[in-house]
Amino acid sequence: MRLSICTSCSGQRDRAAERQAVAEALAHAGLADRVDLEEHACFSACAQPVAVGLQGQGMASYVFEGIDPVADAADIAATCRTYLDSQSGWIEDARPCGRIRECLRARLPALQST
Repeated sequence: MRLSICTSCSGQRDRAAERQAVAEALAHAGLADRVDLEEHACFSACAQPVAVGLQGQGMASYVFEGIDPVADAADIAATCRTYLDSQSGWIEDARPCGRIRECLRARLPALQST
């Protein structure tokens, strides 16, 4: 799966510290080899920075807003685990995702091949 963090959200940010915190949380959760951590220029969620996206081949896609990648790193990792453990990435019970379950901006179902 791919976990993308917006790089253009405004505010005083230490992107290196954000990336490190999330990478460490993923490693601690045993997900470092299952999650590709990337940066992306914009998710068009500028009103509530920072935005984070989850995607996977044949899986639902998610965009979260109002995320603090350092403070929310453990919840981001927990959300990745919940996503990977769900059928087609469709999270039915978001309680394991912690605070960021309340930051969901969009959830799109997986594309079905024809």
